[in-house]
Amino acid sequence: MAITSFVSFVLSLHLILLQAKGRNDSICLVSFSCGNLTDLSFPFSLSTQPDCRIIPISHCDAKPYPRFQLLPGGDWYYATAKPNNSTIWLRDPKIHAMLRQHNCQAFNRSFSFQDSPSISFTTPTLHSFLKCNSTSHNASNITEKKIDHFAGYRMYNGCKGFSIYYKLSGYVDEDIRAGNLPSNCSLIRLPIDSASYDVDVFKILSHVFLVEWELSYNCYLCHQGGGQCQTDKTNKFHCTYPNTPNAQDAKATKSKFGLMLGTEVKRITNGFKDKLGQGRYGSVYKGCLHNGSNVAVKLLKKLKGSGEEFINEMASISKTSHVNIVSLVGFCFEGRKRALVYEFMPNGSLEKFIYEERSDTVRQLGWPTLYKIALGTARGLEYLHRGCTTRILHFDIKPHNILLDEDFCPKISDFGLAKLCVKKESIVSVLGARGTIGYIAPEIVCRNLGGVSRKSDVYSYGMMVLEMVGGRKNVDAGADRTSEIYFPHWLYRRIELDEELQLIGIMNEEKEYAKKMVMVSLCCIQTDPSNRPSMTKVVEMLEGNLDSMQIPPKPYLYSSSRTEVDSSAAELA
Repeated sequence: MAITSFVSFVLSLHLILLQAKGRNDSICLVSFSCGNLTDLSFPFSLSTQPDCRIIPISHCDAKPYPRFQLLPGGDWYYATAKPNNSTIWLRDPKIHAMLRQHNCQAFNRSFSFQDSPSISFTTPTLHSFLKCNSTSHNASNITEKKIDHFAGYRMYNGCKGFSIYYKLSGYVDEDIRAGNLPSNCSLIRLPIDSASYDVDVFKILSHVFLVEWELSYNCYLCHQGGGQCQTDKTNKFHCTYPNTPNAQDAKATKSKFGLMLGTEVKRITNGFKDKLGQGRYGSVYKGCLHNGSNVAVKLLKKLKGSGEEFINEMASISKTSHVNIVSLVGFCFEGRKRALVYEFMPNGSLEKFIYEERSDTVRQLGWPTLYKIALGTARGLEYLHRGCTTRILHFDIKPHNILLDEDFCPKISDFGLAKLCVKKESIVSVLGARGTIGYIAPEIVCRNLGGVSRKSDVYSYGMMVLEMVGGRKNVDAGADRTSEIYFPHWLYRRIELDEELQLIGIMNEEKEYAKKMVMVSLCCIQTDPSNRPSMTKVVEMLEGNLDSMQIPPKPYLYSSSRTEVDSSAAELA
């Protein structure tokens, strides 16, 4: 079953439970109505369902729309329209009354919506104001500070005891945001009417504001798995399953779809007897579904906190659908039991075909097959970087993570280190080194070489293809610094002098495959990220004419501090 059917599965499961149990308040409704608002769904819930609360709704008889509460114990706001695309317009009746009466109590409010482990809010229609008390023993000093800080600001002094300073053309200055303002002043955030430029501040302010929300990875994954997002008193996230009638009913229902219980995962793997391999965060076992289809089950054991690697992989892979990306068949998210069920790849990973012992004249995989794998992997990476709904940086491209089907079609796997990015981003922020020594782009280890971006995946891809070409590791961890990049430099020298590559098992008609792979790899492993091609360009070069390729600059492996690389290796072990 493809990942695209998971959402329909979750909906189907809830509907089955709903039909079986009726409109019981212990069942979190998939879709419901409240007053004039229809077809409401997660993250909204009725306030009468405490187990289901993310954004509770009450007063369904209110006209024209009901009330919403964004924070537990916080204020209730009335909707002005139906929620749409993770946004909702709300109105504050208290502020409304104050503005109509020109009541200065309005400036005692400051809108702030603190993020929780389940959901975060942004409020683009709020504006910054400075509220400065007028009473002081040293009024002259305060006046001087106001002049220094608030040049270019408008002032409203119609309120007793304080003045309001604001700009309509932009936000408050950075030094004021940082707290560098007079001690008698404070920053407040209030909604404004963007169409109003009236001199009367009460006519600029608005009681209506826009709220945008985004679920955390934890909550998204919990919800996809049929659970409910909960935050305890210590502000820690928990995923609970209040809807499960009993273990037997849940097992019988869930096993028909993509969501599996821990007992089901154990059954399809025959008690985890057939181990396929060991990954970064756990073991992979062969399994068999009810329909006889073979699967690979990744059982995650080394969980960090709430399971960052599981969340990364699930969130990333659920957004993909490509012939060169491994397909997710199912998953288990039951307490601390977490497993990912993938389509089975009969030929395993690429690494066993390029590092195993072989003769000096015959390769395990012929050059046409190696070229096919290099091209397919490049297409998969291009899709991750540009083609899917959310741009994904993999951060761990290496032979171990390239799986091969029965026809040796490559599929990128293991998204445990992946990072999801918005389309506009070119440089991304990552904490700590990500990847495997020998494939990590130099800018990840030493940030002054350039920002971390999709070009970091390009570097890893180039190093991997070089290993496919040479049938050996590019970097020998036991070698001294003078020889640790011997193979790439050896290849470059032969390309530069237009000499025969002298690679194992190469026939005359296969020389073009080999040389294309070498030329592309050397382009990809340039130290400066800006000198590396995009994956789109890599695909074009592999599919294009060899004669049109230019010799790239000589690649240099960043090695000014071997200790730095070694420490990263220890961190990633």
